[in-house]
Amino acid sequence: MDEAILLVRKRCARTVAMFRRVRLVLPNQAVSARGTLADMDVAAQKIRSLVVILGDQLNRDSAAFDHFDARLDVVWMAEVPHESNKVWSSKPRIAMFLAAMRHFALALRSEGIRVEYHRLSNAHDLISLEAALSTSLAKFRPQRVVMAPAGEWLVREGLRGCVSGHDVAFEEREDRHFFCSNDQFASYVAGRKQLRMEYFYRDMRRKSNVLMTATGDPEGGKWNYDRENRKSFGKRGPSSLPVPIAFKPDVTTREVIDDVDRFFVDHPGTLNEFDWPVTREQALAALRDFIDHRLANFGDHQDAMWNDQPWLYHSRLSATLNLKLLSPREVVAAAEVAYRKKKAGLAAVEGFIRQILGWREYVRGVYWHLMPGYIGRNALEANAPLPNFFWTGNTDMHCLQQTLKQTLRFGYAHHIQRLMVTGLFSLLLGVNPRRLHEWYLAVYVDAVEWVELPNTLGMSQYADGGVMASKPYVASGKYIQRMSNYCASCPFDPSKSVGQDACPFTTLYWDFLSRHEQRLRANQRMTMQLRNLARLDVKTRRAIELRAAHLRRRFAGSGTEA
Repeated sequence: MDEAILLVRKRCARTVAMFRRVRLVLPNQAVSARGTLADMDVAAQKIRSLVVILGDQLNRDSAAFDHFDARLDVVWMAEVPHESNKVWSSKPRIAMFLAAMRHFALALRSEGIRVEYHRLSNAHDLISLEAALSTSLAKFRPQRVVMAPAGEWLVREGLRGCVSGHDVAFEEREDRHFFCSNDQFASYVAGRKQLRMEYFYRDMRRKSNVLMTATGDPEGGKWNYDRENRKSFGKRGPSSLPVPIAFKPDVTTREVIDDVDRFFVDHPGTLNEFDWPVTREQALAALRDFIDHRLANFGDHQDAMWNDQPWLYHSRLSATLNLKLLSPREVVAAAEVAYRKKKAGLAAVEGFIRQILGWREYVRGVYWHLMPGYIGRNALEANAPLPNFFWTGNTDMHCLQQTLKQTLRFGYAHHIQRLMVTGLFSLLLGVNPRRLHEWYLAVYVDAVEWVELPNTLGMSQYADGGVMASKPYVASGKYIQRMSNYCASCPFDPSKSVGQDACPFTTLYWDFLSRHEQRLRANQRMTMQLRNLARLDVKTRRAIELRAAHLRRRFAGSGTEA
């Protein structure tokens, strides 16, 4: 907690020193349809409300717009390099946020709303949100600042501290985007000794009346159809995969791509194939496309992976949800309607809705309930460095190569690639969870800290000691072989734990169990895996230990081969 507060104070302290370096888009200017500045004939007047809109707050129905008066109020938005540099953000992630922000500003301007928009320029490199906002407050002196809470603890505290340094009122309004408010989540967890997403999910189903019968029972008689949603594609692989709708960059997005390539030239990733939905209209089209063409097959194969197939039957909606171009209510409702109209089966629809109404709401609640201390948790005392090949994809381990290169190319990997490829490898290797968190936050187009951090530290790395997951999600390379065709193109054998051709996942799996054996004995869900460990003779365990130590040295030294 002290470290987090110190960072906020340092950022606020830099604000005054950086005032003069900020280039402003004044209230009597606007972003044109081409993304450039155009003069507006607006009479100078006292601003009542400066409405702060961040890059993950692009919903027009936000409480920040309640009682908005275009004659008196101004929307404030800012592109600041610090938000892309505090973690080494990938080009697809930066472009996703900036393109969506600029289009949102244009949509507001088309309504006659004044937008003060700070656009990237050489004049304010390394300037923070606090610095840009402080400059605007000092110049225009609004009566109040209005906003919905930021999606990151440090940003929220930084902006609160920034506003408190000026003689201006501050209204931080409830975020209505979510099904469950922070206060409601706090009430839910009060008095509970243990948190489990499944029970929270059931509670949310009841309260929201989603997939429920008239008698108050879960549709189909079961709450969860996860066991039916774990199928692989088999040896033949997927057939006739529907191609997701793509959105060719328009002039505004093209300018964003050019700016990202210019200002963040050394950042990872590429933008040659950037085709994400970046407007409200595009997000709705993407939702319709998923519901009509992929939802029906989503459930069966949501955990499966296949060479050079990044999308499969997945929705591609997480970024539009997390930037709030889509509402979770409309997404859940669209999926439920598909079930009611018999366009998709119950297992597929329930599995999809669980990710939104269950996991998404739950991780947000956990984040705000446990921050700021949550980010520093490291229950397994993992301190290995993140291998350098995570930033390039240059490794002989084919599953990691596929997932990492896809991530850098599109800013995307589906949940099993994140949990059971990059996440599993990092957990087995013993990567410091803070460093892995920073990587996930940097590379994915849907990454906002409230949703990314609990999924990484808790679900993936078990660094929170069991808040998010009831056990560490560990497996050998045989899991990846079962759920994909990655291993068929790999030089390593997932059935082997020792030897030059042994799969690093398998070696590190047994080593993980051995290193944490005493810690894991108290967890009943680990009983079977520990029994299997006990079957290994002393000689085999010693050989695994030596091979694992060799792997850790290689990967710590930036080695790409096992």
